[in-house]
Amino acid sequence: MRTSPIQNTPGLADSSERESADLFHFEREAWARGVVCVCGIDEAGRGPLAGPVVAAAVVLPRDFRHPELTDSKQLTARQRENIYAELTGHPEIQWHAAFVDAGEIDRINILQATWRAMTAARDGLRPPPDWTLVDGLPVPPLGATQTAIVKGDARSFSIAAASVIAKVARDCRMLEVDREYPGYGFARHKGYGTRQHLDALSRLGACPVHRRSFAPVRLAAAQTHI
Repeated sequence: MRTSPIQNTPGLADSSERESADLFHFEREAWARGVVCVCGIDEAGRGPLAGPVVAAAVVLPRDFRHPELTDSKQLTARQRENIYAELTGHPEIQWHAAFVDAGEIDRINILQATWRAMTAARDGLRPPPDWTLVDGLPVPPLGATQTAIVKGDARSFSIAAASVIAKVARDCRMLEVDREYPGYGFARHKGYGTRQHLDALSRLGACPVHRRSFAPVRLAAAQTHI
């Protein structure tokens, strides 16, 4: 049985833990202002040509520690999957993931769809958070109770946790999509515009999970008269 790296005992034993404590800097600032419940939010899937955009919101216990957790893009797939299992299986961690599909992305555009997913992820938490830490730029629908942090997925444990959950949740959805629409290679590229994906688009045209408002898909659809 593998031991979980999540530790719920306060106190810092060595330099690596002291460094990891800095990843609670923004959370501690909020708590010092009297905020009770702070969540981190991040998204996955803004850039792909197919599939949903996914956002996750996470509330961590105040004594949370983790030796590996950081921006999901800096982790291997195995590390992400292991950390995802630890986070989502932990009884003191609250989390919620929200999906906005390709049809809605085409209808309202990818930025609005990302904001919608982020808002739905936050609103799915119970109890609702008092403050939100969000990766990148401010998200207007989240209102005034937010702190936008550039590269926040590498600077905040809460945002990093949301980054991992959103990424793994989306990857799992794309594995389902691959079984539903074989031939495009969704299991491998997860909908991103790789050479394999673009070649499949030129041969097969667009399928129902493609984002037709994105130029490569729109071009493929026009060429195949779909």
